[in-house]
Amino acid sequence: MLDKPQIQPAKLVDPFGREITYLRLSVTDRCDLRCTYCMAEKMTFLPKSDLLDASELEEVASAFIARGVRKIRITGGEPLVRRNIIDIMERVSKHLGHGLDELTLTTNGTQLQKHASDLVRVGVKRINVSLDSLNPETFSRITRGGRLAQVLDGIAAAQSHGLKIKLNVVVLKQDNLDELPAMIRWAHARDIDVTLIEAMPMGEIEADRFDQYTPVSDVKANLAKDWALSRDTYRTGGPSDYWRVAETGGRLGFITPLSKNFCGGCNRVRLTCTGKLFLCLGRDEDADLRAVLRSGGGLDAALIEAIGRKPESHDFRIDAPGQSPAVARHMSMTGG
Repeated sequence: MLDKPQIQPAKLVDPFGREITYLRLSVTDRCDLRCTYCMAEKMTFLPKSDLLDASELEEVASAFIARGVRKIRITGGEPLVRRNIIDIMERVSKHLGHGLDELTLTTNGTQLQKHASDLVRVGVKRINVSLDSLNPETFSRITRGGRLAQVLDGIAAAQSHGLKIKLNVVVLKQDNLDELPAMIRWAHARDIDVTLIEAMPMGEIEADRFDQYTPVSDVKANLAKDWALSRDTYRTGGPSDYWRVAETGGRLGFITPLSKNFCGGCNRVRLTCTGKLFLCLGRDEDADLRAVLRSGGGLDAALIEAIGRKPESHDFRIDAPGQSPAVARHMSMTGG
């Protein structure tokens, strides 16, 4: 007798017809830097018992892949500070070629020298490195004490092992606005793509984000005065809008959550290290998958129910001094 063909689970589609194909999976809320736009100077981090363990993270990732997620990005906090990070990535990487097209991560680069070879070994081909200045003093000020040389050494190590690098640069009006053209030239000379990102109102910080925020659309217009920019059809599954710079030959991306909303094509959700599934970066709708896992409940049913509540759009605004953040949680807690 012939075996009955297995029925594939239905894909995850939200109320607005958007198929969820991209999961950002946070493994820790901890970070070894304290970037001024990302978190408060004195952060209280979660006890390790609150975090999903490696097997729980694997189970959640497997459930999403079975429902059509093709790309997983490991995030934090800083994911490479988690002690068993390579074990976690090995567990997820078993799906590469079996439903999962890509496993990647976002890092601040401080631990890349230590982990670059292992990342390649588990199937990672490209990574995003968050870097907001190439001036050591400015970098130290933005990160509250970070060492630029450590990150640059990490980038060099990653490239030496064959990892493709993209720099994520948060545009900060009072810190790095004048430095952006030089950063782009530096990166493109090393075959590194660059994406410029608007500061986002997430979590209470000491600074006023009104003093940090500049629309990336304005930055693009200023760059276009000196450079010839042409649209690039390259896509990674994320929200970046890519352009090619004729003068450098490199690729330049723009992420504009405030000045040019891109929510209509949203294909992603974010799982925090505690198992909270956030359905939108800038909204509070969530689902507690840790409770489902630890109570023996049906994870598949929980995913379907959660995606059925995904909102149409975020509500980010930075248009006046002293505004409260759109959501109380910091980016480091949400997971990239």
